[in-house]
Amino acid sequence: MTIGLLGFQTTIAAPTTLSGIGVHSGAPVSITFQPAEAGTGIVFSRTLQDGTIVEYRAVSSNVGNTDLCTVLGTSLTRSVATIEHVMAALYAMGLDNVVVDVDGAEMPIMDGSSFPFIESIEQTGIINLGEKRRYIRVLKPVRIEANASWAEFRPYDGTRFEVEIDFESPLIGRQSWKGDLTAKVFRDELSRARTFGFMRDVERLWAAGFALGSSLENSVVISDDDSVVNVEGLRYKDEFVRHKTLDAVGDLALAGAQFIGCYRSYRGGHKLNANALKALLSDRSAYEVVEAPMRSQRVRAREFVAVNVPEFAPWVG
Repeated sequence: MTIGLLGFQTTIAAPTTLSGIGVHSGAPVSITFQPAEAGTGIVFSRTLQDGTIVEYRAVSSNVGNTDLCTVLGTSLTRSVATIEHVMAALYAMGLDNVVVDVDGAEMPIMDGSSFPFIESIEQTGIINLGEKRRYIRVLKPVRIEANASWAEFRPYDGTRFEVEIDFESPLIGRQSWKGDLTAKVFRDELSRARTFGFMRDVERLWAAGFALGSSLENSVVISDDDSVVNVEGLRYKDEFVRHKTLDAVGDLALAGAQFIGCYRSYRGGHKLNANALKALLSDRSAYEVVEAPMRSQRVRAREFVAVNVPEFAPWVG
């Protein structure tokens, strides 16, 4: 089985800008994907109102709050929130080095999915930087549990996600999505799945200062009688678990490198994804850093060879 991505680092071919509103703040925000040199990684660069620029490398060690979204940074006035849909698009499209310039506190929610970011990347193009990409290969199972939820990494000859959700709502119930992740699979099967929420939670979230930008244009809303409020209905019959898988892709992209292995979760979310990733990265016997042999750009995952890296390599986080 092939990884489905090139063995060399990439970046976006030219700057591209998207604008929208923040799903929690309701404020207008613009982001620009900027090309970056090999070894840069994914960096979020926020310009504050006073002109100060705050930068965060998109790695696990920089993750702050994970209650309703994934946030980089711990300061309420300097952090960058709701990065998971952007990270999922960059990861799935095989982009290693991009600076994401943002003029607000969170990413634009767009239509509630990753598809607008995928479209923008496809229109702009991706270029090969000629320097080898390094992967994190899972060597042994790593599992965490939190009440009735669990998540685990397992060795696998490829990159695979197996995500299961279980809601009391009869509209959702128990759903699962399983598949090997490639750019095509992500685009066709996951990228258009939208964030979702329950009407009964709206007033509580508004009172807490969240979901101020949420609407039927960017969220699937479930009514008190367990029906979909959106006139157009669902994009996939199991759109809910597909969006949870999309979120997991974005959250695990914070490893700072593509990974070779299988990620499984049950009743997961941003916090569980973040904690599972930290558990993996904190156990150096659970993974190794590998890269593709020089003879080919596309080889089987099992053929990737281990390389030596510093004990606390910053790109790992």
